Amino acid sequence: MGQERVITGNRQTNWAFADAYVAEDDTLLWARERAREAGLRTVSPSAGAALRLLAASVDAKAVAEIGTGTGVSGIHLLHGMRPDGVLTTVDTEPEHQQFARQAFRAAGFAANRARFIPGRALDVLPRLADAGYDLVFCDGDRLEYPEYLAESLRLLRPGGLVAFEGVFAHGRTVGSGPQPTEVLRLRELLRTVRESPDLVSSLLPVGDGLLCAVKR
Repeated sequence: MGQERVITGNRQTNWAFADAYVAEDDTLLWARERAREAGLRTVSPSAGAALRLLAASVDAKAVAEIGTGTGVSGIHLLHGMRPDGVLTTVDTEPEHQQFARQAFRAAGFAANRARFIPGRALDVLPRLADAGYDLVFCDGDRLEYPEYLAESLRLLRPGGLVAFEGVFAHGRTVGSGPQPTEVLRLRELLRTVRESPDLVSSLLPVGDGLLCAVKR
């Protein structure tokens, strides 16, 4: 038991250090504060930095984001994308997207760098172009994550990357005993991604868990 406490403590210290390592500017802090006031979850600084890195690693010109929020993840993605890249971001709440517009503008991104689409992801995604995206980031309704995966595989070019935020569900995904439907859907997603011959995957222990997979 004592050893387990040490391991857990070390992990928490490491996660805190990883978040503190990321230097977030005033614009990101402003967007985080707007999210807090609205009761929205945001990616952690370390998860945001991972998204920035992933976007850069695939030289992303076209990125689709499910869950605009107040723009925290979008800023990180845009910083990692090519200078001529366009972020297409979907959210059910247009008022949240207005905060994201302000944040993107304050971060120095031109208005044509982001396309905002209000609506349910499963209504919007089928309208987006097949194989037209380098990266798809999913941070919407976790009950719909398995469906987001199917749509993402259609949207991504070969070599493109899909990422899912929050797959740890604050530890419930690996917890024992009865779990809510959201957790069962996350477990379904994790199994599907791991077992798919069309994906090369990794589960990154940043934020609340970032599941990443590259389409072969």
